[in-house]
Amino acid sequence: MYKNFLAAVGLLCCSFMFAQESNPFEVELNYFYGSILRHNKDITSLITGHPEGLILSYNKKTYGNKEWSRRYNYPDYGFTFAYQDLKNDNLGKTYNALAHYSFYFLNRKLMFRVGQGIGYTTNPFDIDTNVANNAYGSRFFSATLVMLNYKQPITPQISLQTGLTFLHGSNGNFKAPNTSTNTLAINTGVVYTNKPIPDYIPRGSRERYTEPIGFNFALNMGLNESDYVGLGQEPFLILTAYADKRLSKKSTILAGGEFFVSKFLKNEIEFLSVAFPSFGVTKDQDWKRAGVFVGHELRFNKTALMTHAGYYVYYPYDFEGRFYQRVGLKHYIQEKYFVSAAVKTHGAKAEAVEFGLGIRL
Repeated sequence: MYKNFLAAVGLLCCSFMFAQESNPFEVELNYFYGSILRHNKDITSLITGHPEGLILSYNKKTYGNKEWSRRYNYPDYGFTFAYQDLKNDNLGKTYNALAHYSFYFLNRKLMFRVGQGIGYTTNPFDIDTNVANNAYGSRFFSATLVMLNYKQPITPQISLQTGLTFLHGSNGNFKAPNTSTNTLAINTGVVYTNKPIPDYIPRGSRERYTEPIGFNFALNMGLNESDYVGLGQEPFLILTAYADKRLSKKSTILAGGEFFVSKFLKNEIEFLSVAFPSFGVTKDQDWKRAGVFVGHELRFNKTALMTHAGYYVYYPYDFEGRFYQRVGLKHYIQEKYFVSAAVKTHGAKAEAVEFGLGIRL
């Protein structure tokens, strides 16, 4: 059952052996058992058992040698490999590779981890052989991991931990269908630390930090597809302009507008106007949109967690409502240039995975 996972364990362990000995690191292995959440009635028929799996993680320790790590109470960062058996023949099994950050509380006994990466399913939707799987329309999808663990040291190098795991898989409508899955589970595991952590470098006094208002221009793009299966994948472009104000080394607020050119909506409008005339959709309806949004960026060195909340001010065709959200990561190549990857949603319904590049003036 776990032979593929164990092969991955062996491969990762070999890579750990070549890690620099001067840098403390941890290796942890967790078992989890849980349930698929019924976030959408269309996935009900696929919930037939309790998912279980294994999570293997490599954590690089920080102890304040860089200023940003002192601001966040010396977090870990690293890589995670997660295997999940969804206990349903139509859903199959998933393999997930993610990058993560871990943050500590309660004298470093409570750990909160968030990870983002790529997942692979063994049994995606197929119109001929697996039409029941409306969760995964493609073999590859975006994977998200959230963990909350209580960690108890047993020896200087060995610790035990237990807590909750949340594992999400969705391709962001890259290919329909895309109902997605959300697994909530209890996990327990063991943690090995290769050497004692050096004394933490004191945080020092906090100095106020601000920057002048910056003006940003970005181009986001990708591929997505209508929920009506068979209409085809289409490219999309989003032109974005916004102003931001950095309030501290951690926090930036922003507001702006954007213009959406999403060709999948053109296909959907043409299909509905012919196949379902009672819906009141006409073939000549405009499929472009424009919106305004506000947002926030939480900075970790050169990387930022971005969250946006938007509202369509130009909205000729009704697709999932006027409000939309965006969650993703932005990386500053320099202070002036950045790249990003984000998921745009309407509540729990994903519209697209966006990849962007931009400039800050």
